Amino acid sequence: MIDVRRVQLDKTNRSIIISDIHANLMLFKELLGKLNYTHEDYLFINGDLCEKGPNSLEVVKFVRELSEQSHKVYITKGNCDLVYRYVFNESEGIIPYMNKQQNSVLNEMLAMHSKTLDDFNNLTELAHFYREHFQEEIEWMESLPNAYETDDFIVIHAGIENIKDWHQTEENFALYTDSFYEKVHQADKTVIVGHWPVVNYRAKQICSHNPLIDLDKKVIALDGGNQIKKDGQLNALIIKNDTYSYTYVDELTEEMIVQQDYSDLTNRIGTVTYPNYEMRIIKREEYFTLCENRKLGIEQWLKNEYLIGNDDLTNCRTDLSTTFLSVNRDEKVWIVDKECDGYILIKRTNGEVGWIPK
Repeated sequence: MIDVRRVQLDKTNRSIIISDIHANLMLFKELLGKLNYTHEDYLFINGDLCEKGPNSLEVVKFVRELSEQSHKVYITKGNCDLVYRYVFNESEGIIPYMNKQQNSVLNEMLAMHSKTLDDFNNLTELAHFYREHFQEEIEWMESLPNAYETDDFIVIHAGIENIKDWHQTEENFALYTDSFYEKVHQADKTVIVGHWPVVNYRAKQICSHNPLIDLDKKVIALDGGNQIKKDGQLNALIIKNDTYSYTYVDELTEEMIVQQDYSDLTNRIGTVTYPNYEMRIIKREEYFTLCENRKLGIEQWLKNEYLIGNDDLTNCRTDLSTTFLSVNRDEKVWIVDKECDGYILIKRTNGEVGWIPK
């Protein structure tokens, strides 16, 4: 059974929900600035403060300070905030994980005391180190609830089980369940989640990391792929007087002004995302290749430079937009990839990601 805490809100004040900061303090502060956040706002931070970005401990410290400065700050547990549990439970897989994922709160903790994994003979010694030096941070993480419930919505990191009383959801489900939007639930209010990047739902839609707001299905998915996807973003959902809006920030830095109008007539849309990279080639053209996504059974146009392998065994080498965009002269866009032949991969200010001719 999960820890759920009830919150009563004044709907005339903004409720801001942010998920999956992933240890990027600069981006989080930039988003709060863009929102003009004040202590009058309700601020929900929906898990995954840590991992993947460079500032896990700094983000934890900053978020704790926010919660001390305002009683309207509410923070939930995310799966990435609890990676120390793998050490305490002596799960052997945590060592290769730490070796591979240098941007981990566990590695930050070691570095703060000039330690490396080589200084420990086993996980028991490593666990003792974390308890000795970071007990306060660990206790704070453990003190966080799994969910907040209001009159109108539920904020939980990954999702709730499809049971009559969702409060009986197991913690593993609340923290780790994938692709919650593709599931169903029986709660009588909207469930707001992070954890699973929203672009993963857009294999047959215009490529975008914008929040997925489905009030009919009573699900809002927020994870913008920050620190995971090259063109990902940190999203903020804004609720006021039962009206929903959003904004975002990202790490793209190179902007471009479009030189002439371009209207795409191909109507090609879609996205290749984890873990659906295996392709069967149907037809090759000069710049793009029509492929069948083997797992999804759909056709997608892939930029040739992103295909690896041969005709018998072909893969897309990473996440990739298969969307073609229309743009207007003098429109400002952000460059995602300009190194390919014939076309540039761009991101529009509305969050759409796709290809335009050079």
